[in-house]
Amino acid sequence: MELLFAITLGVLTTSGLYLMLRGRTFPVVLGITLITYAVNLFLFAMGRLITGAPTIIGPDRDYTDPLPQALVLTAIVISFAMTAFVLVLSIKALSELGNDHVDGADR
Repeated sequence: MELLFAITLGVLTTSGLYLMLRGRTFPVVLGITLITYAVNLFLFAMGRLITGAPTIIGPDRDYTDPLPQALVLTAIVISFAMTAFVLVLSIKALSELGNDHVDGADR
């Protein structure tokens, strides 16, 4: 299971980085989104995910750490706001420059 998770994180990160290095704004937005998905999965995997275990420390030795879950929820909100900001910024750049290239050059 760890190998599958590591491969998934690697594919998401690599795809996101590749798309972020593209010359147009829409692939850059998709790349940022994939990178945030990879970060969210990584943060979620940092907590010990045990099925049916309580989320607080008690007399049992098996518990799920609630901190990564709170971090993921916060990261989801931040990534949604960041994606909305980048989309509005790219639409504004498209209307001002007349093209969707990241550097604003006509090609």
